[in-house]
Amino acid sequence: MTLRVLVTNDDGIAAPGVRWLARAAADRGLDVVVAAPREEASGYSAAMTAVERNGRVVVEEHEVDELAGIPSYGVAGSPGFIALIAIHGAFGPPPDVVLSGVNRGANAGRAVLHSGTVGAAFTAAANGCHGLAVSLDVLAPAEATAGSGGAAIAAGGQARDTSRHWGTAARVAVELLPRLTAGPRDTVLNVNTPDLPYERLRGLRRGSLSGFGQVQMTVAETGKGFIRTSLEESGQTVQAGTDVAWLGAGYASVTAIRAIVEASDVDLSDLDLPGLAD
Repeated sequence: MTLRVLVTNDDGIAAPGVRWLARAAADRGLDVVVAAPREEASGYSAAMTAVERNGRVVVEEHEVDELAGIPSYGVAGSPGFIALIAIHGAFGPPPDVVLSGVNRGANAGRAVLHSGTVGAAFTAAANGCHGLAVSLDVLAPAEATAGSGGAAIAAGGQARDTSRHWGTAARVAVELLPRLTAGPRDTVLNVNTPDLPYERLRGLRRGSLSGFGQVQMTVAETGKGFIRTSLEESGQTVQAGTDVAWLGAGYASVTAIRAIVEASDVDLSDLDLPGLAD
């Protein structure tokens, strides 16, 4: 049976990464539909937000030259919202897999909590659908914003995106699909690749989550009626075997993560409230 795949992102329907990922999936013979935010939605995590008009979420069909024959939609909603409505049949048959990306900037370490790219995959996993998030490492902290959700972005923004190796990240993602679909549905694969030609990758490694992202947010200025934030490169020591370490060494990294895990090591025994009868 052919896998049904939703391709989404948080950079928006016009971003190059979503086109590369959709084409790579279609070239593997998968049944692909693209639905992504009409505008950039970085840093939304798994938020359920959407813009309605007369009680209806705004959805526009898109014609994308590189995706001829692949249905594509721009949605006035967050990546997590798009993944959820897709699972409920908003864009045809529900997907078996949600592929989210290719994100413009690595999503590594515990900063993945804030990523809209990873949030879409988390939403898929929480609703019985396999999810994979994939990002391309184009580190430039000076160009990042608080809205990037902890991901470092490319210097010069979209203007230089055509020179990036989106195909490398897309190919690594589809190569991991058999591992993804063989695993439990509540587990997301988070993939990061260096901005290198595929042939120049040193390999693919399982990376543990770094204790920090590549960039961290700081409060740069406060004043009457405003706060200005900035992102800067993390000064913490990179630990061997983490996603950030593998990226720095020229490897693609994959981490298996779960969004909602009950903590069993917290003592909640013998609970009671004063004044309540048994």
